[in-house]
Amino acid sequence: MNRRHFNQLLGMGTGALMLPTLPSLGRPVDPAALLEPGLDVGVKKRLADAALNAAKAEGASYTDVRIGRYLRQFVITREDKVQNIVNTESYGVGVRVIADGCWGFAAVVDAKNEAQTAKAAEEAVAIAKANAKLMKQPVQLAPQKGFGEVSWKAPIQKNAFEVPIQEKVDLLLSVNDAAMKNGANYVNSFLFMVNEQKYFASTDGSYIDQDIHRIWPVSTVTAIDPKSGKFETRQSLSSPMGMSYEYLQTNPADKVTGITTRYNKGYDMLEDMTAAAKQAKEKLTAKSVEAGKYDLILDPSHLWLTIHESVGHPLELDRVLGYEANFAGTSFATLDKLKSGNFQYGSKQVNLVADKTQPGSLGAVGWDDEGVKTKRWDLVKEGTLVNYQAIRDQVHILGENESHGCCYADSWGKVQFQRMPNVSLAPGRQALSVNDLIKDVKKGIYIIGDGSFSIDQQRYNFQFGGQLYYEIKDGQIAGMLKDVAYQSNTQEFWNSCVQICDEKDYRLGGSFFDGKGQPEQVSAVSHGSSTARFNGVNVINTARKI
Repeated sequence: MNRRHFNQLLGMGTGALMLPTLPSLGRPVDPAALLEPGLDVGVKKRLADAALNAAKAEGASYTDVRIGRYLRQFVITREDKVQNIVNTESYGVGVRVIADGCWGFAAVVDAKNEAQTAKAAEEAVAIAKANAKLMKQPVQLAPQKGFGEVSWKAPIQKNAFEVPIQEKVDLLLSVNDAAMKNGANYVNSFLFMVNEQKYFASTDGSYIDQDIHRIWPVSTVTAIDPKSGKFETRQSLSSPMGMSYEYLQTNPADKVTGITTRYNKGYDMLEDMTAAAKQAKEKLTAKSVEAGKYDLILDPSHLWLTIHESVGHPLELDRVLGYEANFAGTSFATLDKLKSGNFQYGSKQVNLVADKTQPGSLGAVGWDDEGVKTKRWDLVKEGTLVNYQAIRDQVHILGENESHGCCYADSWGKVQFQRMPNVSLAPGRQALSVNDLIKDVKKGIYIIGDGSFSIDQQRYNFQFGGQLYYEIKDGQIAGMLKDVAYQSNTQEFWNSCVQICDEKDYRLGGSFFDGKGQPEQVSAVSHGSSTARFNGVNVINTARKI
């Protein structure tokens, strides 16, 4: 488990104690409350209309209202014990306006009547007018048609909140038990579930009701050498998904078995962590890598994080412009590179796409938090940089007049802003399997699973590790390695991509808690790819002193 994941998970247990004083994060509730229906859509419309009318009366030229109910459940175990079960609910209304050409925002928790939402709208307008006195230039908002009264629901098959907690606990403890019986000394297993019930209304004429689900099963096993005291870990190869409990109901047809089982749709937590215990134990005696140049075969369970850090973040337009610098800085991919029309971000094999519509992905919704219909668009086409990620008040900078539909807020109580959509590497067009990629490699390493990483303040120079490493010699897997990390820069790395498996190998990885902004907001985002080959990448030994 890398540092980012560890800190996020550690914070959840202690964070539950803070919830009563942080209403936007949610109040602890009985698990039965997670199945209550919430407000009727007609009531939401009345609350929203009260805010829209009040803002207009105070002089707002544009208003949007977000009514959000956020449900969360965390089940946390270690070995044969349940460490924590947390159920939370957060409900409130956020109102965003433009008045005198400037943004203003206000929110109210547990809004019960039209008077409360109207007051929030009035406060938002007052804030906008006060801020306008310091404004350098007015907001330029891309036009957006209204959609009337519409809805979107994640196509889930089994609502995780309907599954008894005892069943979830039994699953996690059985996973832990299997890992311990197969060589693990310690094991942590978690199950995180989220349901966002979001209602959006705006002066553009949209009333949008959406129901979004996400789930993340994750475990980490530790194996210890009793003689040396050294230890190795292996984190689960699961992906957080825009699904619900059906993700844990696996179909054998969805599995592809090689060195480790790859999960295309469902996820067999028990099978994965049984293998994880054996592999963590095997890592104890694995050969330490010799530093040097290698051809890398990167599994989607690993490559998603490299995509996230070296493509997803640097192509956020606010980072490009220097408006956003939190969490590892701005971006090397400046506007002049796009305007040149020939900036070679990667090789001809590299096609990177943004997509807010992909079924089962973490970022899939019908409309974003500005009421924009979501879509798919190109970021890098045949290696050339062709676009960024931008929202309604940014796209004019690119000479465009339509938002890309990637605006999001993690709470009704926070302002929505540009967030990363699903960003993925398109699969290769030629029929290629993982074995096809490996068979032509003379000196290489096959990397599975995400690990530690670092990247500089321009999202350019980086270093990535993984979970499992296998040496490749003369087209054959020659055994397990350890102490592996590769170093490169974004442009050099993506230009070294020479082969990508076809769509049969395509899988999603992703982040459940991607941080951005100040104050920080988190979002969930998927990154898909097929296994890919990168030639001549510098590999270092992380255990040896320089």
